[in-house]
Amino acid sequence: MSDTNRSPGDRLTEVFDLVGPLYRRAQRKVEQDAPIEGLSVGVRAVLNLLREHGPMTVPQMGRAQALSRQFVQRMINDAAGRGLVESVANPAHKRSSLIRLTEQGRAVITAVIDRERAELRRIGGDLTDAEVTACLRVLSRLLGHLDDIDMD
Repeated sequence: MSDTNRSPGDRLTEVFDLVGPLYRRAQRKVEQDAPIEGLSVGVRAVLNLLREHGPMTVPQMGRAQALSRQFVQRMINDAAGRGLVESVANPAHKRSSLIRLTEQGRAVITAVIDRERAELRRIGGDLTDAEVTACLRVLSRLLGHLDDIDMD
């Protein structure tokens, strides 16, 4: 059956079929390049989240990344052991500290992101803004549809 005869719902299965391998290959690429900074994919994810959003609690990071609190806590412990993040008092919740980047953590994640962006510019140079916008719209819709999945 040609693509034009298939429903958008049927075609979305193709998206899921690509997202898994894409994620796993990107994860391996990060881990291959990470020895420069010594980051795992999980630590990279939490450092980038803090870079983008500022100080957050472990549960907030877990919800934002669809990861369990336990996994996020392990990544935070690893990052803290390397001096990349620190805990600070949370005025909104006495028992749940805020986690924030240290200066060293900000420098490390900035170097990783800069390197990744340079690579993505190289491989995505022939994509139009409209194509990227459509891709983001589709992936956001799919992610939103799965918002009710409990990650803990």
